[in-house]
Amino acid sequence: MEVAAGEVVGLIGPSGSGKSTLLKCLGAVIEPSAGRMTLGDEVIYDDGWKVRDLRALRRDRIGFVFRAPYLIPFLDVTDNVALLPMLAGVPNGEARARALELLTALDVQHRARAMPSQLSGGEQQRVAIARGLVNRPPVILADEPTAPLDSVRAMSVIRILNEMARRFETAIVVVTHDEKIIPTFRRIYHIRDGVTQEEAGEGRPFE
Repeated sequence: MEVAAGEVVGLIGPSGSGKSTLLKCLGAVIEPSAGRMTLGDEVIYDDGWKVRDLRALRRDRIGFVFRAPYLIPFLDVTDNVALLPMLAGVPNGEARARALELLTALDVQHRARAMPSQLSGGEQQRVAIARGLVNRPPVILADEPTAPLDSVRAMSVIRILNEMARRFETAIVVVTHDEKIIPTFRRIYHIRDGVTQEEAGEGRPFE
């Protein structure tokens, strides 16, 4: 399985086939039983982890977008996005500037001081995408990011992911069951009986 910078690929398969498990392996959340993974030119895993600080790897080089936004309820939108770079040692002012840049790119800058409870579901997911991008990781792993959204908002989220992939040269893997967005992928990886097979997608234009 290979994903290029600036590319969004789909990862599909029946329930229980291992999609989320594979995503957790790619995200260095759980250890694979075998195999080899590289990030850019660096070997991350080769029958054992080759990176000492997996926590820093996840924080600095891998972005995550989940089915639920998981925003911190007592922080406003800007602080929810800026928190991750702050934890990585980025000065507060720079972290907030990064957050505002992404919120603007995702068209939710007008909600910068709002609390998560004041946002719509689509707005919350856009903020979650901003948080995934804020440390400028080369990879984003998205696990069912459109599952709780209606058709219009789901298509908006997948359009945004494609725009962000191109703009920031980020490789994005999207695990999904969502029949609405599957036709938008140019490439798909399909898990069948424990084997991941590459398929050509439709690459249908966004509606």
